[in-house]
Amino acid sequence: MSAAALFEPLDGPPGGWPAGCARERGYIEAFAAGSPPMIANLRTQVLGMAHGERVFPVTVNAAEYGDAYVCLPHTAYALYAKAELGIVDAGAWTPALGLLADAAGGVMRAAALNRIVNLGNWMLSTNLHGGWAGEGLADMRRLLAERFPSHFLCIRSINGWSDPALLDAVRADGWMLLPSRQIWVTDDLAHDWRPRRDTRRDFALLRATCYRADDLEALRPGDAERIAALYGMLYLGRYSGLNPAFTPAYIAMTHREKVFRYAGFRDHHGALAAVVGCFVRGGILTTPIVGYDTARPAAEGLYRLCSLQLALIAEAMGARLNGSAGAASFKRNRGARPVVEYMAIHAGHLSAPRRAVLAGVRRVLEDVAVPLMAERGL
Repeated sequence: MSAAALFEPLDGPPGGWPAGCARERGYIEAFAAGSPPMIANLRTQVLGMAHGERVFPVTVNAAEYGDAYVCLPHTAYALYAKAELGIVDAGAWTPALGLLADAAGGVMRAAALNRIVNLGNWMLSTNLHGGWAGEGLADMRRLLAERFPSHFLCIRSINGWSDPALLDAVRADGWMLLPSRQIWVTDDLAHDWRPRRDTRRDFALLRATCYRADDLEALRPGDAERIAALYGMLYLGRYSGLNPAFTPAYIAMTHREKVFRYAGFRDHHGALAAVVGCFVRGGILTTPIVGYDTARPAAEGLYRLCSLQLALIAEAMGARLNGSAGAASFKRNRGARPVVEYMAIHAGHLSAPRRAVLAGVRRVLEDVAVPLMAERGL
């Protein structure tokens, strides 16, 4: 197939699923009954988009508010940004940033920025685009604008480190780039990560720990529930309830369909105490699932063991590591460097006032958010 085609999850692409898209098929079909059974705090319609030999998950929102940020700009730029002010060190900027987040939220609501279609959206903190260089972008953009004439169009998680060609393609096709966050990346684990002092200390912790590593090639009864709970302790309990709330059904599905590669640590009773779920595409590894028992003593270093485990998996696969956002000093001390990530939004088919709001949001992000990220290492 060469032309862009949008399809319902259980219908499949016209002409059948392309070879090599088994993971995409399993993932998209899992959302046929809706998103809450998979991600409890997310209401979105999931479709598939086919072009050539590629298939992309597509999410469609009518303007829901307050759900997880993985589909909704208002959550990402207003609600989550304000929630993070209680976690990160923004220094003297904090009061002004809180007011700015509130004001931005009101403007975004007025422009219905949450009426949006996300192309290639796996509904994760970090989407990986699998080496896609933007082939067929204009065709897919035209089809989505025709099908959803009142929706903004979006591609999340683009950066110049892993997606330079895609970044050029969205610019050439008239998409607006909104800085979204600063991520931490490692180019060469053998050179940049392994020799670091903190890495050596992590290896010493691994040798001394009482926990037993498990590659989780097979899940035991109760593991999916435990993984969802461990993730929730960290990302929903300690960080923010605006992160996606992955359900045990989602954990089981991503393991069964080999969407994620899981690994963890078990205590002497066999219960999981820490876990990572690694997402790998196009030679890049990131980890949308990290969790550990936050009630255990900090001295046990469960987060450090998780970090070490995912780096070892990436090194063994010869993959570069996208460490996502957050824990800046922790990641920098283990050889990562910062890269700005963007959300590409197309609004050429929408009214001038809605386009103007988008341009205003971009200007504020470029003038305020990007300098802050660089200054504070956020």
